[in-house]
Amino acid sequence: MGHIDPTKEIFAQFRENDRPGSIHMLNLVRLRKEAAYPDGRKASGAEAYAAYGRESGPVFERLGGRIVWQGKFELMLIGPQEERWDHCFIAEYPSVAAFVEMIRDPVYREAVKHRQAAVEDSRLIRHAVLPVGKNFGEIPI
Repeated sequence: MGHIDPTKEIFAQFRENDRPGSIHMLNLVRLRKEAAYPDGRKASGAEAYAAYGRESGPVFERLGGRIVWQGKFELMLIGPQEERWDHCFIAEYPSVAAFVEMIRDPVYREAVKHRQAAVEDSRLIRHAVLPVGKNFGEIPI
């Protein structure tokens, strides 16, 4: 069983850490070959995920969200070799509140049904934005 949606407990922690400033959300998404819609409609995982993007995109943009990086998965150099990701991107939100507002928006709530049908497994990892250091070991404070 893959990770599709956050638990209530983790989402509560997410909301409670409502610090000022933007957040970056690293998204790693593995799609099902065939979407799993509860009503039985037929679509590929890719088609269902594309529908999610089309329908949720206007809400994401209206709340100040944007994609700041996107890449194509090629090879797991370090990590579980069975992991592969169909979509890899970083979404930026102006605040925790903007992300929470998106999740609660009725248009988004309808669109997320496509994501739930499409996704086999995923990772959604929140990050604070830091200035870039000069090398790998330097973490600016």
